[in-house]
Amino acid sequence: QVQLVESGGGLVQAGGSVSLSCAASGLLFRTYVMGWFRQAPGKEREFVGVIWSGGRTYAADSVKGRFTISRDNAKNIVYLQMNNLKPEDTAVYYCAAKRTFSTAVESNWGRYNYWGQGTQVTVSS
Repeated sequence: QVQLVESGGGLVQAGGSVSLSCAASGLLFRTYVMGWFRQAPGKEREFVGVIWSGGRTYAADSVKGRFTISRDNAKNIVYLQMNNLKPEDTAVYYCAAKRTFSTAVESNWGRYNYWGQGTQVTVSS
């Protein structure tokens, strides 16, 4: 049984930082591309970024330069470090796993195989 469990969300002031973790189990982690998405109230789920097994990353323009994705294949964990947070970053953040060897950026959440339950990040102004 595959499980993705996010942690680390919370309330932070604008300009602050938050680090999220996503612990994966039940899958061969290194064969999965790991994505981060977010969904604000009343809005569609939005692609944040992705990391391939070898550590290559790609971030959406809205977070580029502020958010960093990393992973530890030995621990089956993917991280999302969020710096210089803005109120518009407020959302539920989800990690997702897609089994692929493609080098193409997968920004379509519907094409990921597994999802976590999400963790709330609230940025106050």
